[in-house]
Amino acid sequence: MTRGTFANVRIKNLIVPGVEGGITLYQPGGEQMSIYDAAIRYQSAGTPLVVIAGQEYGTGSSRDWAAKGTRLLGVKVVIAQSFERIHRSNLVGMGVLPCQFKEGTSAQTLKLNGTEIFDVVGLESQIKPRQDVTLLIHRTGGRTDQVAVTLRIDTPIEIEYYQHGGILPYVLRELLNRPGENKTPRRLR
Repeated sequence: MTRGTFANVRIKNLIVPGVEGGITLYQPGGEQMSIYDAAIRYQSAGTPLVVIAGQEYGTGSSRDWAAKGTRLLGVKVVIAQSFERIHRSNLVGMGVLPCQFKEGTSAQTLKLNGTEIFDVVGLESQIKPRQDVTLLIHRTGGRTDQVAVTLRIDTPIEIEYYQHGGILPYVLRELLNRPGENKTPRRLR
């Protein structure tokens, strides 16, 4: 399933113009390869990934696996012009940070070309639903741009899910932290 994430033959990756399908450029160097192969190489190098997307990101996806696959490929943040409602929630549930560009801002208006390195700042203190955070865009040549984006964690419980790395780690920690319960695993027959 992870190999199938971002492998749709109609995906258009703007950093590989004229090519459709799950293809990207591995940076530095610009070697063209499948998104899956690039993600595995980035994981081996310890490089967390960011997806920059257009409108209605996640529309038509197979919902939960689309978010699981995204997380398993090493994506930590998705920054989109807008999100499909359920997919946004599933990203949070998998521990992937959804952020939304402000109206009128996109990869095109920011003139992104795929060589940038990104940081999201403003998550260090108590975060609140739908607060603004800052996207730092480090460009080749040394210039850094700052762009305000909206954190698309929409509810207080989603903040807790995200801070625990997703719903599953959250639930497991809650179970382990219940006072007075026997925490010895039971043998199932």
